[in-house]
Amino acid sequence: MMPNNGLAYTVLGRAAEREHILDAVADHFEGAPSGTVDVIVDDLEPLAVREGVDSAMTFVDRLFERFRGRADDISMGCSFEGSEELLSRVGARVDSVVGVDADAASAVEQLSGEDPTTFGYVRRHWAEAKRGIEACDRNYPQSKQIHAALVDPETTPRTLGATLSGLVTLGALDTWGNTVGPTRYDLTVYRPDRTLAVGAALAASISDD
Repeated sequence: MMPNNGLAYTVLGRAAEREHILDAVADHFEGAPSGTVDVIVDDLEPLAVREGVDSAMTFVDRLFERFRGRADDISMGCSFEGSEELLSRVGARVDSVVGVDADAASAVEQLSGEDPTTFGYVRRHWAEAKRGIEACDRNYPQSKQIHAALVDPETTPRTLGATLSGLVTLGALDTWGNTVGPTRYDLTVYRPDRTLAVGAALAASISDD
């Protein structure tokens, strides 16, 4: 304890159980007036890597159950280069998302206004589209070929195609050539960083709804 600097810490070790962590956090609320303690999770990604995204989301839900209303603010970090599924699911749980790329946010807002149907597909399926793109071994595939690279997809080839079209509009992907047949996507110029920036902007749009 360092009362002059307002610092307190407890070392739990890497293998600490989820409830043990939350119990340790709860100890810092003892005797403190409601709304005077902030809870900050530095990064959820290591937990998701170690135990899976579902386990990380269970931790998030239990954190909210125990401390929302008691804490003045609950903030959770999520590595930007980490799991797109984690980013998407956490974004849907929180009141606001910060650290969003301004250009990506502007592009997402424009798509929402100009083409709400495509925006809806992208908002729901961008993470699956990212997995399909990165799993596909073709340079210039059609949407059905990207879809075939997915394991247990939520999308259909049609809904994935609509999502990919939205990612083209948002600057994460490009099409190849002026083919007469089905659209082909140019995965040689795919931008994973832009895709994650778009995902963060979409998560922010969900939390603002």
